[in-house]
Amino acid sequence: MRKLVLFMHVSLDGYASDSNGGLDWIPYNEELEKYAEEVVAEVGAPVYGRTTYRMMENYWPTVLDNPNASGHRMEHAKWLQDVKKIVISGTMDKVEWNNTMLIKDNIAEQIKVLKEQPGKNLVIFGSPGAAKTLLKLGLIDEFLLTICPVVLGGGKSVFDGSEKIRLNLLSSRTFKSGIIATRYELEK
Repeated sequence: MRKLVLFMHVSLDGYASDSNGGLDWIPYNEELEKYAEEVVAEVGAPVYGRTTYRMMENYWPTVLDNPNASGHRMEHAKWLQDVKKIVISGTMDKVEWNNTMLIKDNIAEQIKVLKEQPGKNLVIFGSPGAAKTLLKLGLIDEFLLTICPVVLGGGKSVFDGSEKIRLNLLSSRTFKSGIIATRYELEK
């Protein structure tokens, strides 16, 4: 059975974006890029909320036509073009990016069906709104959180308003940039 895994960069005070929705506080460098490649190797299908999906859909296909794109960006763009993508949105009526599935209703039931299929894990990339919904539905099995050495003092959090969640640490590692990459599972 596949797992539903949340992969998210968070500030030290637990925010996934600043108060303007910005992400420029994430110290994205070669070390974090390599870690992201490790995570992508575990992914059977990326899961997005509407906002993150729109950002990805508007950016990554353009990389395929960019002769100056780095090898990493080109490989990631090719992967995203071909992989089955899942979008959780109650407001969208259709998706147009190649190989994308829209889940609009019966989210819990549809995710449970996808988890029962063979293959690699379903991984939520960012998408704090969709992640919050999936968390409230009790569907997230693991949390891959990269804790960035910055305090935002406000912004968008996956965890605000949620009930107590007990987690077991599976692994952690510290990068030279001060980021701590953690993997937790829900306490059973």
